[in-house]
Amino acid sequence: MTEIVDKEAPATAAGRTYNDWAQNDTLEDYSLRYAPKSFRRWTPYVVATTALGGIAYLADFAIGGSIAISNGFSSAMVAILAAAVTIFLTGIPISYYSAKYSIDMDLLTRGAGFGYLGSTLTSVIYASFTFIFFALEGSIMAQALDLGLHIPLAVGYLICSLIILPLVIYGMTALSKMQVWTQPVWLVLMVAPFVSIAIQEPGKFSQFTHFAGNSPTGSSISMLGVGAGAGVALSLIAQIGEQVDYLRFMPDKTPQNAKKWWGAVLSAGPGWVVLGAAKQMGGAFLAFYIAGSVGLAKANEPIQQYVHGFKTFAAPVALGLATFFVILSQVKINSTNAYSGSLSWSNFFSRLTHRHPGRVVYIFLNVGIALALMEGGVFGFLNTVLGFYSNVAIAWIGAVVADLVINKPLKLSPSYIEFKRAHLYNFNPVGFGSMLIASAVSIAAYFEAFGDYGKAYSPFIALFLAMVLSPLFAYLTKGKYYIARLDDLEEPLLGPDGLPSAVELTCTVCKTDFERPDVANCPFHSGAICSLCCSLEKDCHDSCKSGPGATGPVDLAMPAVRAAD
Repeated sequence: MTEIVDKEAPATAAGRTYNDWAQNDTLEDYSLRYAPKSFRRWTPYVVATTALGGIAYLADFAIGGSIAISNGFSSAMVAILAAAVTIFLTGIPISYYSAKYSIDMDLLTRGAGFGYLGSTLTSVIYASFTFIFFALEGSIMAQALDLGLHIPLAVGYLICSLIILPLVIYGMTALSKMQVWTQPVWLVLMVAPFVSIAIQEPGKFSQFTHFAGNSPTGSSISMLGVGAGAGVALSLIAQIGEQVDYLRFMPDKTPQNAKKWWGAVLSAGPGWVVLGAAKQMGGAFLAFYIAGSVGLAKANEPIQQYVHGFKTFAAPVALGLATFFVILSQVKINSTNAYSGSLSWSNFFSRLTHRHPGRVVYIFLNVGIALALMEGGVFGFLNTVLGFYSNVAIAWIGAVVADLVINKPLKLSPSYIEFKRAHLYNFNPVGFGSMLIASAVSIAAYFEAFGDYGKAYSPFIALFLAMVLSPLFAYLTKGKYYIARLDDLEEPLLGPDGLPSAVELTCTVCKTDFERPDVANCPFHSGAICSLCCSLEKDCHDSCKSGPGATGPVDLAMPAVRAAD
């Protein structure tokens, strides 16, 4: 939350000068650090509702429609289900560890086998997810403005970008209220067309099973079609990062709130894909339902799907209702895309430049990139863009999951998540190397290096390789690249209740108090240092990692840093 303006001068008795944007917790939302207990004041229900509010996006309808049009009914359904199961299973450990340690996806990746600088690449991968989907969602919203209000697409793209900024600037504080208030309205409008069609034209659902689209194999199942469709759907695997951007604000799990805590984590974490897969299937059905009226080329556009869906029970106001629904949906999701993108860019640039002007600055960067993609017509290349992206995203997620569910139980990596620069190596070949190799092989497969089936199943190749290589590299390196230096502050990380300590220590550099999990000992400054000041320090040259407190092999017996299970 603080921007060090004078980066060259050492800290003085008065501390350093800070940027107001970065210093305001309401704006900054602890974008580069542990979310302290004092800020995590929401109930599990509010956190879960806010996180699930972000999946109101309509790209699922476009994706499902595109998969069905390209591959036919049977292949589309199997592809969507295969991707959903994969996303759900990989999302469980990520959600759990993020909520347990109160850290976002970037900090989790650092400690799950990538190292302090190794996770900079994944920050770009994650940021790419947010601006790609911001552009896709913004394109859908612009289509609604064009059809419903006759606003040209180019102008609509700009409006769709600018309307998001006020909401995102105030982070979780504003987003939690907006998502909770709008969720019931959105849910009713989303399911209304399906209920109406089921009552008035129930035979349409059985006819849907014979939908062939443009598939050369018709409506029957094709293994190539399944793989290609699943590859597009798997591009959404990085959505778990946006979910945990909210789940990090979960209260500590206690015996009293354990059931609600687990319910919130599972429903708002991996559970997002249950609704996501249902929306994709719904999009496939609506594409079939309207194909005869608008043609296959437009059948995957959500605005067209909902205009015709609402006509089944509210014909006089169908266009206005569909326009309102699309705008509401896109505001809900693109506020999340812009918010998560700002977190990711903050992490990326703070490590490379040792400067942090505040999360708010990167909102404009992320939205600006998305606007450029919209103006470039990214929606027209939906399947191609998402199919390629899924190879890289799933290699990253696979490497993180392998560390959490294989390496840690086998004691090949520490049982806790260490995210502070002061204690990490810059690069850990376990996760970073696994992701690079898995991505390279799967991208080669995507470009037909291993034939048609290799291309169709390239994301699964990436997942398999990442899951295998991570424990292999952890075993070969004996886990020595996880922890560069042990935590040597006298104040314990855990409180008497076994939960992360809420005791505050004063940072030697910025003279601000931070909770114990966010602080490390700094020999260079001869005192405690917060994780952000540590990240932004460029004069120490990581001297603490080569001193007496440094360690090579992993120390698996560190009960003081383990949060309660």
